[in-house]
Amino acid sequence: MKLHLLNRSSLGNNSLLIGKKSFTHFLKVWHYHPELELVIILESNGTRFIGDNIEPFSKGDIILIGKNLPHMWLNDKEYFEKDSMLKAKAISIHFNEHFAGEGFFNMPEMKSIKELINRAKYGIKFSGELKSVSKWIKSINNLGGFDKTIKFFKILHFLSEHKDYRLLSSSGFINSFEISGKKNLENVYEYIIKNFRENITLNDVAEVACMNPSAFSRFFKRVNRKTFSEYLNEVRVGYSCKLLMEAKSNISEICFESGFNNISNFNRQFKKTMKYSPTEYIKMHSKSEM
Repeated sequence: MKLHLLNRSSLGNNSLLIGKKSFTHFLKVWHYHPELELVIILESNGTRFIGDNIEPFSKGDIILIGKNLPHMWLNDKEYFEKDSMLKAKAISIHFNEHFAGEGFFNMPEMKSIKELINRAKYGIKFSGELKSVSKWIKSINNLGGFDKTIKFFKILHFLSEHKDYRLLSSSGFINSFEISGKKNLENVYEYIIKNFRENITLNDVAEVACMNPSAFSRFFKRVNRKTFSEYLNEVRVGYSCKLLMEAKSNISEICFESGFNNISNFNRQFKKTMKYSPTEYIKMHSKSEM
């Protein structure tokens, strides 16, 4: 799939760009933009593509998408039939991460919202009790400028405190990869990204971190909540997703180009991370070419 940059410069003098969409089907374009996007699905279903995450979507879904994170909403095939009476409806709110001013979210009172914006780089799906925030999102465009901004802060605060959520794209998806702010790990992340196609060992990265392997292993797991091996496999799987979507190589070639040393291990790690086999992943993405 070709990735498109969508121009949202129509924000103009507005801090928020709020749109209520009603189409026969959603825009079938794999795209990204520098603004964050909060979406609630009002009607329709299909397959949601966010980074390297592929999942069904349906009415009531609330998703927060980070800046420059590729995404697409692909309705089921019946929405594209000539005589279809089905509708795809959603409300989207596009906003710049600094819409309230540089440094605004650095205030102690805004800590949870700043963390929410940081998490959004992976894409976030919210679950659980969301009736009140759904109502706020649906009514926000009926408000005047000041009240609209205040309501949006209330929405962000609610979502930042909401505990029932899930990150969507993997940390290994190259297009959305950002080096962590933890300075003592910056060299390690950089080393992994530059060398993940090679045979990297725990000893190699421990040496980069200037730590003994056992201490580094404990430290890495405490910071990332996963082992070094799990993290490395996610990076490799994320990169393989990118190659699979480009469809320029076969699965066997992509396996070795991503740093895996055999097909069986590649298939096992891919399914563990993505919940699909590489073949299933290709079939789901091929829907977008129909």
